Amino acid sequence: MPNITFSNPEYRDKTVYAVAGSHTETILTLARANKIQIQFECSDGECGTCVIKVSSLDKKPRMGCILTDKEKNVLRQIGKLSKDEIEQMEVNDLPSPWRLACQMIVRDEDILVEY
Repeated sequence: MPNITFSNPEYRDKTVYAVAGSHTETILTLARANKIQIQFECSDGECGTCVIKVSSLDKKPRMGCILTDKEKNVLRQIGKLSKDEIEQMEVNDLPSPWRLACQMIVRDEDILVEY
């Protein structure tokens, strides 16, 4: 089970355990279940209010993960990623540091989620 540590300057860090690969448990779902105050409006990947920064807590690099089309569009619109950065991540199978909490599915890796 992966450890997900949520970090925000206004709150104390909180680490929770998640079920990897559930295909239904997003970071936002996990946060809400544990009363972690990540802002969101639509919870459908269209508004960008639940943007998070994700980094690895493991010694190994983060797993590559394809951004959804909604995420690509929203992250470009809000200025977190450029078209070139997205293309480079896809070509080199690199994970994006920026994600939408409502779209990111928990994987089998320990991560830090800054919101």
